[in-house]
Amino acid sequence: MRAVVFSEYVPPEKAEVKIVDDPLPGPNDVVIDVKAAGVGFVDGLIVQGLYQVKPPLPFTPGGEIAGVVADVGPEVKTLKPGDRVMTLAPSGGFAEKAKVRAVGCVPLPEQLAFEAAAGFTVAYCTGLYGLKDQGNLKKGESLLVLGAAGGVGLAAIDIAKTLGARVIAAASTDEKRALCVAQGADETIDYTKDGWRQEIKSMTDGHGVDLVYDPVGGDQSELALRSLGHGGRHLVIGFASGTIPRIPLNLPLLKRCRIVGVDWGGWMREDPARNIPILTQLMDWVAEGELKPPAGQAYSLDQAGFAMRDLLDRKVVGKAIVTP
Repeated sequence: MRAVVFSEYVPPEKAEVKIVDDPLPGPNDVVIDVKAAGVGFVDGLIVQGLYQVKPPLPFTPGGEIAGVVADVGPEVKTLKPGDRVMTLAPSGGFAEKAKVRAVGCVPLPEQLAFEAAAGFTVAYCTGLYGLKDQGNLKKGESLLVLGAAGGVGLAAIDIAKTLGARVIAAASTDEKRALCVAQGADETIDYTKDGWRQEIKSMTDGHGVDLVYDPVGGDQSELALRSLGHGGRHLVIGFASGTIPRIPLNLPLLKRCRIVGVDWGGWMREDPARNIPILTQLMDWVAEGELKPPAGQAYSLDQAGFAMRDLLDRKVVGKAIVTP
């Protein structure tokens, strides 16, 4: 089979596609014919040796996988060849086939295409955990989403609208803002321009927003925090800008607001069973048509390195996926 293989830590655009042996399932494994694999910021860091986890070389990146079960191990009773599934794995998704643990595979509803499923689990589980469990988002409240046209931001818009919130999407281009509106955002702002805080104030009748969903970090975080109303919640999702902001602590004091960390991955790894209700709720909403996960921006296997580079350079609209 063909697979993206890194034999050394190098910039992602130096990715090589090689012919390797097809994987064979262990007793509790399945082999998936990969139809789509999500590309994350972490992938672009890992291949350069810039992440805290450094997999042994050589390795194939890609942890969000959607496809069809091709083979199962002798102890696997819950899956069979031909089943449509998605899963999270430590690596191996940027390939035509991937061996994964059967226990981590989730059946796909027919309403969820492979191209959407490949970017679903991390973005949507983070979104529901963040907005509902950590942010206590209520129907009718206002939400400002930074980096709203990325995969994480679009998921937050989708979930927030399902929960009955009013969504203001912050994105840097007309194309990105149009995508946010198509996903359900009520209003948009260009947060690369001066004065966008005044727009937020005007949109909220001077009160400020109830929540901020912040996967960006950098200079925009403090401005977004200043846009919160009294008693608001600023949800820290990540730092796609590459810069961890330094927040003056007088702001949460004066605004009587909260800064809340949303580390869904760490929370889930402590006890994976806790995520079952979240994933079940999301799958129910997909089946009922309440959620409409968008298909990602597709790259071929040969373009996987450029997909990681484009994501790091914030050139991707929506979620980047590799389609072997």
